[in-house]
Amino acid sequence: MEQLIDVGIIGGGPAGMNAALVLGRARKSVIVIDEGRPRNRVTRETHGFLTRDGVTPSEFRRIAKEQINQYPSVQFVEEAAVSVSGTDGDFQITTSQGKGYRFKKLLFAVGMKDLPLDIDGLTEVYGKSAFVCPYCDGWELRDQPLVLIVKGARAMHLAKMISGWTSQYSICTDGPDDLTDEQREELKQHQVPVFDSPIARIESTDGQVQHVALQDGTIVPCKGIFFAPKLAAGSNLPQAIGCEVTESGTVIVDSVGKTNVPGIYSAGDAASELFQAIIAASLGALAGVGINNELLTEAWVSRT
Repeated sequence: MEQLIDVGIIGGGPAGMNAALVLGRARKSVIVIDEGRPRNRVTRETHGFLTRDGVTPSEFRRIAKEQINQYPSVQFVEEAAVSVSGTDGDFQITTSQGKGYRFKKLLFAVGMKDLPLDIDGLTEVYGKSAFVCPYCDGWELRDQPLVLIVKGARAMHLAKMISGWTSQYSICTDGPDDLTDEQREELKQHQVPVFDSPIARIESTDGQVQHVALQDGTIVPCKGIFFAPKLAAGSNLPQAIGCEVTESGTVIVDSVGKTNVPGIYSAGDAASELFQAIIAASLGALAGVGINNELLTEAWVSRT
């Protein structure tokens, strides 16, 4: 029978890594199961993370793993977790290679994944000159002419946000704009052009966008794009074991990452819609503390 490990962490991004660091320093046995295909692998740099601003996602993970390896109770398994079962105190995880592991507690740090990009030419520029988060990549496109591919209430939110980085931007809604008359008037007052013709193609050279071509023949020149991605949960395992999720697939947790299922936690993009590396890492740290405290309390009670 497999050894019963204190904590299984599914996902090796900032959340999972920081939880592993906290738990390793707390002398808990931990296995991090991750297949090594993070959502941010398409980007060149990670931003907004103090001491790591501008580092590549792969370098970020390399440094994290190097530092965590100082704590011998933490192990890494480079596979995908494909099934989960069990209850608090004895959860079972099976990997894509058929290996089985048993854990007292589980942390799902499985993030989110992008659904296929259905705009011609968007894949070629994603992560190079087209991004989803101004806080992560707005500085590099400051004062440049931009196109926002978004509609409805999200268009109003992104239009207000992007104004902190540039005053030169247009909105392409790729079809009906889903705006109210009041919202259209507000954008007009702020001199934000809105184009509701479907997008024919994004033209680019070596990943650098040149313009957005619309089906009605309009050409919208730009140096960068921000768009609202279509996302899905990075894994269905939290739901498979009974974790409650929102309509968008985000796992519902309390202030330390605890789900409705005893013994199971979630952190990072899987349990938050803020989608920033430093926030994911901090949520992973909180979950690590929560898990450690739960294990310590259970051990304390068992000795009485």
